[in-house]
Amino acid sequence: MNTTSKTSIYKGITPAALIAVIVMPMVLPSTTLATEILIFALAALGCNLLLGYTGLLSFGQGIFFGGGAYAASLSMIHLNFGLLSALLCAMIVGALLAALVGALAIRRTGIYFVMLTLAFSQMAYFLAYTLSDWTGGDNGLLDVPRPALEIFGIQLADLTSSQAFYGFVAALFMLIFIFARRVIHSPFGSTLVAIRENEGRASAIGFSTSHFKLLAFVISGAITGIAGALYAMLLNFAPLSNIELMMSENILIMTIIGGTGSLLGSLLGAGTIVMLGDILSSIWPRWMIILGIALIAVVLFMPAGLWGGIESLMKRFRESKTSEPDPKLQQEAKS
Repeated sequence: MNTTSKTSIYKGITPAALIAVIVMPMVLPSTTLATEILIFALAALGCNLLLGYTGLLSFGQGIFFGGGAYAASLSMIHLNFGLLSALLCAMIVGALLAALVGALAIRRTGIYFVMLTLAFSQMAYFLAYTLSDWTGGDNGLLDVPRPALEIFGIQLADLTSSQAFYGFVAALFMLIFIFARRVIHSPFGSTLVAIRENEGRASAIGFSTSHFKLLAFVISGAITGIAGALYAMLLNFAPLSNIELMMSENILIMTIIGGTGSLLGSLLGAGTIVMLGDILSSIWPRWMIILGIALIAVVLFMPAGLWGGIESLMKRFRESKTSEPDPKLQQEAKS
């Protein structure tokens, strides 16, 4: 794909995300389902910064997701934090957890890095299970509130209704989406891609690759922590499953199916998995088998994910249009 085609696609990403955010509650069965898709799209977006742009396959995303959920829930229940304060708390906790996990995990590469994040994920789950007085254990953390949106004590919106909460989540999603887009198209983002492609060469030309990878971890953890907090507010409940290994796997699957190295792919992957789960779970209790088959098909036939497949179709369409002979030129040639 030439530079002009790439530039036109990148310019269309934010409008495409905005259109998707506006259209989803109109076409989906419920606003709650649309909200869930945006929340997991945020989590997949955070994962994409690690996997798609830095090349780090982390099974620790559930730690940041669950940590953000618990941080926001406990701060609202016990400290009477408002909405924005609770989200800020979740973001800080997610970033701190990511800094801790990342600082230790990036000391190793390849399969050893993956195993370290897997071990941290298991440790976090059993720690949350053990601290049942704080986390609720198997029962989860109940009665998580959904405060109104307030700034300096002035109430701007009551988020009790699902439509109002979707509007808030949509606005926050777009802000984080634009922020992430600015990050990946900055020199910092270019360095992350260089580390992904050839870490040895990036280190040889003077980049401190460990610092860049750690910062990518922190940004990813902050975004994922916010997603976890929003999910707890959506459910009015913070289940133990938020922090278990299965949550990390689900976020990774969303990222891979949507397309690694694509922010819009994060939204596409989250929408696909959440909708498949909603539809198939009501038809067949073992619907995860179908999800596994779908993942295998995507990996085999669409290595760049669903968004990569869409980009490929767009490229072929442009090439077919440019390869068609001009009727005027044909007429002139005949004459």
